[in-house]
Amino acid sequence: MTTPPSAFPDVEALVVDVLQADPALSTAVVAVSPPAGFDGTQRAVMVNRRGGAWTGDLHVDIPLIEFEVYGPTKAAAHTLANSARRALLAALGKTYGTNTFTDVIEQDGPRWLPDYVYRGANRYVCVIQVSLSVF
Repeated sequence: MTTPPSAFPDVEALVVDVLQADPALSTAVVAVSPPAGFDGTQRAVMVNRRGGAWTGDLHVDIPLIEFEVYGPTKAAAHTLANSARRALLAALGKTYGTNTFTDVIEQDGPRWLPDYVYRGANRYVCVIQVSLSVF
């Protein structure tokens, strides 16, 4: 068995780059944290790593990626959530720097989840597991 890396790749930054490159998401904020003045009604996709595991000899990081997707209306947030999922699912087989998406699996499709921090928010959440070859 090989030794795990001292730090996992910054998969959040990698996923943000993937989503920002997609034209369907060009009018949304895509980030790992809300921008200044955010109130939950803007078009936004927040990207978070929710853990993961290192698979030794395969040199693969397998994180869960959570999207918190916001929009001015429930319908707009749902449409944006589907665009974000599609963009990440399409990363399968693509290489970014020294990292390759070897698997992309939806774990929890877009689901409505009220946000108690931002009272006026329209939020959908989804979780996608990725396998990222690290060389």
